[in-house]
Amino acid sequence: MQFTSKIPRILIAGISLLGLSPLIAQNSERLRDQFVEGVLIGEMEHLQPGTPYRVGLLLDHDPGWHTYWKSTATGYATSIDWDLPEGFTVSDIAWPTPKVYDFQGWTEFVYEGEVLLMVTLTPPADFPPGEVKIGFTAEWLMCEAVCVPGSISSSLTLPVKDSPPAPSSEWSGIFGQTTRNLPAKPDNYTLQAWSSGAQVTLELKGELPESVYFFDDQAAFEASLETNFSKTGPDTLQVRLTLDKATNNMPARLTGVLKAKAGWPGADDRPSIAIDLPISAQAPAASTSSPEITLGILLLAFTGGLILNLMPCVFPVLGIKIMGFVGQAGSSKGKIATHGLIFTAGVLLSFWTLAAVLLILRSGGSQLGWGFQLQSPGFVLALTLLLFAFALNMSGLFEFGQSAVGVGSELTGKSGFTGSFFSGVLATVVATPCAAPFLAPALGAALTLPAASSFLVFTLIALGLSTPYMLLSVFPALLNYLPRPGAWMETFKQFMSFLLYATVGFLIWVLAGQLSEEAGFPVFSLLKVLLSLVVLAFALWIFGRWGAFHQKKKTRFMATGISAAILIGALALGISGTQAAESGSNALDWQKWEPGKAESLASDGKIVYVDFTARWCVTCQTNKAAVFSSSKVLQRFADLEVITLKADWTNQDPEISQALAKFGRSAVPFNLVYGPHLESPEILPELLTPGIVLEAVEAAAAP
Repeated sequence: MQFTSKIPRILIAGISLLGLSPLIAQNSERLRDQFVEGVLIGEMEHLQPGTPYRVGLLLDHDPGWHTYWKSTATGYATSIDWDLPEGFTVSDIAWPTPKVYDFQGWTEFVYEGEVLLMVTLTPPADFPPGEVKIGFTAEWLMCEAVCVPGSISSSLTLPVKDSPPAPSSEWSGIFGQTTRNLPAKPDNYTLQAWSSGAQVTLELKGELPESVYFFDDQAAFEASLETNFSKTGPDTLQVRLTLDKATNNMPARLTGVLKAKAGWPGADDRPSIAIDLPISAQAPAASTSSPEITLGILLLAFTGGLILNLMPCVFPVLGIKIMGFVGQAGSSKGKIATHGLIFTAGVLLSFWTLAAVLLILRSGGSQLGWGFQLQSPGFVLALTLLLFAFALNMSGLFEFGQSAVGVGSELTGKSGFTGSFFSGVLATVVATPCAAPFLAPALGAALTLPAASSFLVFTLIALGLSTPYMLLSVFPALLNYLPRPGAWMETFKQFMSFLLYATVGFLIWVLAGQLSEEAGFPVFSLLKVLLSLVVLAFALWIFGRWGAFHQKKKTRFMATGISAAILIGALALGISGTQAAESGSNALDWQKWEPGKAESLASDGKIVYVDFTARWCVTCQTNKAAVFSSSKVLQRFADLEVITLKADWTNQDPEISQALAKFGRSAVPFNLVYGPHLESPEILPELLTPGIVLEAVEAAAAP
């Protein structure tokens, strides 16, 4: 035992005689602060005076947790405060390429899993051999569903020798991996950036990847899950960024990281390249697309517009217009050609208006695209009501004599030309939900071109859409291949109405997504829209029943007035539904009810409100409208941090049925309030008022 105890000292003495020093680990103590573990590591086995030496903070995140990149809108980046010997210098952190993270609409740039934040230490050239102690304090913000500050403090002791250092056998590998994940210099690319209003365009020329994402390190531009970019040529790519509303002034330089999904071919397949260049006040002349590119885009635009005629959202109008041409079979060639030209004018004017609005809004910083107006519940409502009225007209519920779409009428005189024009307008409006083959790349390029070129692209789309009608009008001999006018036209008209009903169904589906409870909107919003369709049909039925020309003048006058008043009511009802939805963003954050969840939360000191409800329960919906649209209720729930649970019994659920039976109930509505100081949950009456709910919640909050 005595002999073996002397072995370590003998070995150390032998090592000293050979001029060596004992091995020292190139890492600090591993420390954990809740959900993130950190350690400071060194790349080389020892430090040489006057020679740069890389160290790095290695962070290991628990699953689901993340920390932030150097630029963040809602959190703060990891920082390192150094305690260094005199004469040492330290660089800024070299930030690896981050990941995109989205949480409830907020887009952030984060690190997950294991990440190394490297810095370069440079000791003075006259620093004596021996050892050096590198002290540090690291701070970060770690987030999952909640965010928690974290920090560690420790030190790293490194040997100091005059000889060149060898790589650390334990840590040099991760330094190499992280270096490859740093943004590369874009030496093989030509870059330029310019501003237009609140938008900045970054253009790159060189060997391009398939897709890119821009990480803005100034937090000056709007962040989203996808970067708006397009290829304007085989070796040219443009990225469009929109100034964030919280940013007052346009930055003088564009700085950040441009990541490629599969690596940059012109940068050794590195995942990202560094962007740092001035932002010009205007687009350089070289950025304008070449004629060859524009010619290809125009061909795509025309072909896409032509194919639009066969898309589900346009085909009903196609059938209507063709039937109108059938009705003109005996008319003069000049009149038929005029109708075709006026229809084309309606399409062109509508596309130009759409293009003008789109380009104006985009120049102001809005991120918009084809069909942007359908993102507005108000516009979708208006289009739904309009097409529903047309469908009812085609089904025979009422007749205007000369309908706006020229159905079943001889297109003669002024009203006939008006019908042709609005047929073109309608064809454009209903085309916006569709994107035909070849149309998407043409539209994407149109939004990157100068205004004149963009209008040319939209013009070609419009001409493609109207070409079938122009052919029938300019070459009326083609009408001979269509069936002769007859009773079949009424049957065809009614058949086509079902295509319009299908389009209305699609638009209601769009509204259901826009006004859904999951999006924070009350269920009554969509219900009001659906009821407005019923009221609209009732108004048009009155008009069709008593407003027809064979009725007495007094009867027609009264029917028109009554139907107009009801029609206004239908519009008001539908609009109130979209307005209620738009103001519903402050609604409560309902969580899904599960057995035992309310009791568990109450035992943790929380106030819990449980709503047993169902879509088909009218009283449930009445309670929602009466109570949870009250600003007093919403504010008090927020003040007391009330957790709201929804037990949705719209579909059969045995667990909800058992929970109701536990309280001797077999129907909804049924509402409970749990509190940390309540021996048992308080059962609320079936019909609720804000006062009843507030009184129960206050009682649950009382000590």
